[in-house]
Amino acid sequence: MVRMGEFELLARIRERLPASGPRMHLGSGDDAAVTVPGGATATSVDALVDGVHFRRDLASPAQIGHKALATALSDLAAMGAEAGEAYVVLGIPPDFGEEECLELLDGMAALAGQTGTDLAGGDLTRSEQLFLAITVVGHAPAPDTFVTRGGAQPGDVLVLTGEIGAAAAGLDLLQDADCSIDPPIEGSIHHSAADWGGALRKRQLEPTPRLEAGRALALAGATAMIDLSDGLGADARHLAQASGVKLEIEAAAVPLAPAAVALSRATDRDPWWLLGGGEDYELLASIAPARLERASEAVFNEGAVPLTKVGEVKSGAGVEIRPPGGGLLEPGGFDQLA
Repeated sequence: MVRMGEFELLARIRERLPASGPRMHLGSGDDAAVTVPGGATATSVDALVDGVHFRRDLASPAQIGHKALATALSDLAAMGAEAGEAYVVLGIPPDFGEEECLELLDGMAALAGQTGTDLAGGDLTRSEQLFLAITVVGHAPAPDTFVTRGGAQPGDVLVLTGEIGAAAAGLDLLQDADCSIDPPIEGSIHHSAADWGGALRKRQLEPTPRLEAGRALALAGATAMIDLSDGLGADARHLAQASGVKLEIEAAAVPLAPAAVALSRATDRDPWWLLGGGEDYELLASIAPARLERASEAVFNEGAVPLTKVGEVKSGAGVEIRPPGGGLLEPGGFDQLA
């Protein structure tokens, strides 16, 4: 494999970057980027490593780039922030060529364009395996505009954007070629099991950061918020611990993706496992009951996703997930160090 030098590759990368937004004074190409943000900023760092967060044999370079930026932007969505800038460090293994690097960038740039994110700079380095480290910066008019994990109050209700379980089911389909949905789900816009399978795989490989929904929830008065990267149970524990409260979740109220439920049944698994599947990047938030109707309307109007009440905030500690018929479900989730 003939490989061009670092500076030639960087030049080709810069040629493909989308136009900068109004906050960007000096972008990629100098020793540092210069922005003129105004207001308050929120900064988050995410890292994705081949074999841990994605697999090159299951995802295209464009999908890897998309997912890397999407997962980072999801943290900004959970703060109720407006996307601003992204800085990317790419570790390139010997068997990952220039065209693959550019395809990865194209996947990232497409999402950047959709979300109004400036790809402001970064770095390249040799590596034994492919990895991406992404720093994202989000913006708000003032610091108290951001929503943290620590503001949930007893008496608040818990709400969830969209539906969950599709990403975990999509990973199952990607990892097991013999895994299938049979028969197709009735009443769906997808007309075959293959269509449903494609939708599940897409949810795993090309997640959508809920930036509009996050901003709508922040403006509607959400008291605490977190994105579901590690699973509903695990991320609910983070929110409960940060707020010093107890979260009671009604499992039957949680909107599970119908195709994921169908796949679970086809593989003889209880669909409740989907509650801990992770990588859906939906938003779990707490909000005062009086603000729920307004928040639901705002989230649907701005983010084009439904908002569902899934539980309540109580005094105490921990998370209880209650299935129909009594008992409790273990609030499990993904731990990348386990």
